[in-house]
Amino acid sequence: MDGHTANTVDRDRGGSQKAGEVTAPAPGSACPPVLDLALPVYNEQEHLERSVRTLHALLSRHVSYPFRITIADNASTDATSMIAAALASELPEVVSVRLDQKGRGRALRRVWSSSDAVLLAYCDIDLSTDMAALPALLAPLASAHSELSIGTRLAYGSSVVRGAKREFISRCYNLVLRTALGVRFSDAQCGFKAIRADVAREILPLIEDDCWFFDTELLVLAERAGLRIHEVPVDWVEDPHSSVDIKATALADLRGVWRVGWTLWTGAVQLDPLRQRFGRSRGAPAPAALGARVRRFALVGLLSTCVQLLLFLLLRGPFGAIPANAVALLLATVANTAANRRFTFGLRGRARAARHQAQGFLLLALGLGLSSGTLTGVHALWPHAGTTGQLAALVLANAAVTTTKFLLFHTWIFRGPRPARHDGAMLQPPGGVGVPLPRSQLARPLR
Repeated sequence: MDGHTANTVDRDRGGSQKAGEVTAPAPGSACPPVLDLALPVYNEQEHLERSVRTLHALLSRHVSYPFRITIADNASTDATSMIAAALASELPEVVSVRLDQKGRGRALRRVWSSSDAVLLAYCDIDLSTDMAALPALLAPLASAHSELSIGTRLAYGSSVVRGAKREFISRCYNLVLRTALGVRFSDAQCGFKAIRADVAREILPLIEDDCWFFDTELLVLAERAGLRIHEVPVDWVEDPHSSVDIKATALADLRGVWRVGWTLWTGAVQLDPLRQRFGRSRGAPAPAALGARVRRFALVGLLSTCVQLLLFLLLRGPFGAIPANAVALLLATVANTAANRRFTFGLRGRARAARHQAQGFLLLALGLGLSSGTLTGVHALWPHAGTTGQLAALVLANAAVTTTKFLLFHTWIFRGPRPARHDGAMLQPPGGVGVPLPRSQLARPLR
């Protein structure tokens, strides 16, 4: 699909576009675009023309290399397809594609799979995201610094205006992703993303979802394959007229999290070819699947509990039960944090090791308070419990704190560093198209 090459289009009498057709302008430059910016739309007759003209004007003024704006109509039932076709006929860099089924993921898969551009991106048609962030979104891809780039509304430096309900749901969803799938990116669903075309060709066939969960699945698989995901803090203002069904979307996303988690657990998706081609195999290993982490964490917890109980038995006589438990728990915590760091979460070397131990000691307060409180309660309610009763109480206390401890390890202590940020300067694009992306052009804000 070439935004600068004419395509034959059959239209009905009303001028609407048929499913699967591509509408393009008259022949122009033969040079393929460097950027293909997709706009998935469904019944957007009120916003489509204004948003497309705004984007076209911004890109025309501030981008010095060939670009294309692709309107991906998801089976709209209003006048969207006619407006899209008219815009494509008038504006040389605009094309329109009509699909006969709904689904943002389906639209992006279709447009990205058939595009001849080097860089692929998309944004929501309501332009909730300030497009001044577009240069920073594209720069790390053009310089081969990263394979994917995403806007984030949840990172430091972002400015977000939206209702409390959507803010709460968004943060809860991303917490679920960090907890269940161990992801490191901060915002899965911001409608402002870009990917290198060579990467898209390899990863798109691995994605099953065709709707809203498409974004999340793309990012999870990319991260597990060792691809670098760049995050750009954005200014974002909620569209009060959004037609998204929040409840239905949230339920579908949770089903998607379960499916992807199960797929990764069982190894049903093969990420090794993607990892070998694009991943940084010489750097840190890809995060272990959640199931493997749980198993390793359980083994480390069992061994550290045995160490704690042994130390407790050795120290109980000279010091008494409560002090012996505190010392045993202190030493076991050091060993537990080090073992989980190395074996469960695959972190090696001395980098941040002292910080991890310090954070591990914060968990000591939780474990100490619970275990000491349990021993005190056993002594008050069962004065003649003896060694067996005390050991049983400690085992129960450790079991109660295990789940919380794993979640904190998984989402906080061993979460890993945030994706690196780029300075926004664009260099020569990958793929050998020979189209330079001038630093001076892309460093200036899009206003």
